[in-house]
Amino acid sequence: MTAASEKSVLVYDVGGSHVAAAVCLDGAGDYRLGPVVSAPHPAEQTSPAFVDLLHSLGVGASAGFSGVLGAALAMPGPFDYQAGISRMRHKLPYLFGVDLRQALAGRFAWQGSQVRFLNDAAAYLLGEIGAGAARGVTRAVGITLGTGIGSAFGVDGHVVTEGPGVPPGGEIWNLPYEGGIIEDALSTRAIQGNYQRRTGTLSEVAAIAAAAADNPDAAQVFAEFGRHLGLALRMTLATFAPNVVVIGGGISRSAHLFLPAAQRELQGLNLELRVSTLLDHAALVGAAVAWFND
Repeated sequence: MTAASEKSVLVYDVGGSHVAAAVCLDGAGDYRLGPVVSAPHPAEQTSPAFVDLLHSLGVGASAGFSGVLGAALAMPGPFDYQAGISRMRHKLPYLFGVDLRQALAGRFAWQGSQVRFLNDAAAYLLGEIGAGAARGVTRAVGITLGTGIGSAFGVDGHVVTEGPGVPPGGEIWNLPYEGGIIEDALSTRAIQGNYQRRTGTLSEVAAIAAAAADNPDAAQVFAEFGRHLGLALRMTLATFAPNVVVIGGGISRSAHLFLPAAQRELQGLNLELRVSTLLDHAALVGAAVAWFND
């Protein structure tokens, strides 16, 4: 049960294939997650089925907790975070134009103001600022590496989307890079494509990473990935001048294979690369940080 002196909020991390939920407690500026429950997106691809999933996960996650104040959801973009309406067409297209705030509030019998949304990359960085690798850091950037590349910029514990050195919306994925865009070189498909060109084999990123110790092609793929990461970060972050860059996302589990190459490209910039300490829980914690700091 929630102690009387502690506040709690239900938090969600909506990913590309799964949704995770938990209750986060904030007693005295610390953020502690209760049991995390998760499930794949519903087989029935409709907005009511998705809201049903959110509700059932929320009920499961909040079992045993009293006085939950509301819900904060870390969502991928494009999404109207103020209105609570999805603008995504390329993923979760059945949510396009749906008022998720009112739909979820209705299921929990809450006021609309008790359901809030934030960008998933921003949530990831806020989690690391509140309870992870960027705690106490004045200027921080969060980079998530997975299906695509997410980014968020933070100053004095708050995410910023404009200002000196901050690209539009804090997003770097679509900035020009080597004849394409940054995401072409820094994504799951970039690793898989490079490995397939070298070997003729299409493999999962985790399998390529597992083979890197004995497979020169796999090792070189990650070295090249790291070189591109370093070059892209130098190009996009030099003006913002962060103290720390936190690397997260699924690909960060193989950071030992690519961070040395990235760091070589960043020599001369006074920044430190750190691997996420919260990993899969960062966005959940960050959603709570946003809620309690609002």
